[in-house]
Amino acid sequence: MVARGLGKGSVMTIVSPGSTVAASAGGIPVLAAEDSFPRWRAAVRRAVLGEIQGFLLRECPPALRRLGAQEVLRQYAIGGKCLRSTFMYLGWLCGAPDDAAALRAAASLELLHAFALLQDDVMDQSATRRAAPAAHVRFAALHRGSGAPGSSTRYGESAATLLGDMCLVWAERMLRESGCTESALRPVWPRYDAMRLELATGQFADLLNDARTEPTPASVLAIARAKSGNYTVRRPLEMGAALAGCPAPVLEALGRYGTAVGEAFQLRDDILGVLGSQSVTGKPADGDLAERTATTVLVLAREMATPSARAELAELLNRPRLGAEELDRARTLIVESGAPAEAEAMIAERVARARSALDSAIFTAPLRAALGSMATACAERVA
Repeated sequence: MVARGLGKGSVMTIVSPGSTVAASAGGIPVLAAEDSFPRWRAAVRRAVLGEIQGFLLRECPPALRRLGAQEVLRQYAIGGKCLRSTFMYLGWLCGAPDDAAALRAAASLELLHAFALLQDDVMDQSATRRAAPAAHVRFAALHRGSGAPGSSTRYGESAATLLGDMCLVWAERMLRESGCTESALRPVWPRYDAMRLELATGQFADLLNDARTEPTPASVLAIARAKSGNYTVRRPLEMGAALAGCPAPVLEALGRYGTAVGEAFQLRDDILGVLGSQSVTGKPADGDLAERTATTVLVLAREMATPSARAELAELLNRPRLGAEELDRARTLIVESGAPAEAEAMIAERVARARSALDSAIFTAPLRAALGSMATACAERVA
């Protein structure tokens, strides 16, 4: 299969195995074999970020740039791995050849992600994002440095929230004006709305997601699935496939794959929230424990620990503040409970389930290899 002639806007080409075509006019390598996927994914990310940069250059008002928004947007919209846009474009490739408009539509999800991160950092009072000061911290510092009246903290949180709102509007506008036809976008909108509502509902539930209330692993995983898993994998895949006009069997298979990979993604995030380092996550290593966030790993630890260890962990979590020594002890109790190992087993089971969803003739070998590689990337948090 070779892409339609797209002229100057050509992006990339997907070919059948055995083809000698090396790359499209856009210079992006062919998605034809498993060993070509890393270069393909890196090239897709460059193309997506190029689209986002161009869009923000056109749309970000000069007044906002003077207020420091440009740097914040670069951090939040252009600093990530482009998982969601890559998944949406892979969904598109399940039913149609390469297309510049489809790639642009997929790129719009990076602006939606920026919206989610901006508001999440305000709600969680996170000090950092991607190893740099979070948006509300940056805006507060600018306010403080300018000598403006009023609360710098309040200004920072308000400014970050408003910039997030703008990213939400820009994301939909970029999708609507991507160049995809109105008829092609029609089946996408219900899925786009579902994704946004799931994200907001998950975030709403997360406001009360405190380990001290002793929630069940199932309830914690349900919140994570709504606010992170579906939004990262399943919905973007379904949106891309719907945009390409894929039939129901393809959408159903991608839904099964996406649900499993999304859960693996969140489980890995929960492990990193306890045992990860800031160099990997871009966030404080002790954030989840310090905030008593009810992650899957922490909830599993409370269920799996010995009675004495469970009592000690509960006592630690109920202290007004956890210092470095208390955090280290809590981490030790969690590891000794076997919870991280159980979470690893849950990740492996979900990756296996995701791969089995692809065992069908409806997917080409290159697409199965690409989606398999993405499952691994999400489960292991590799670049």
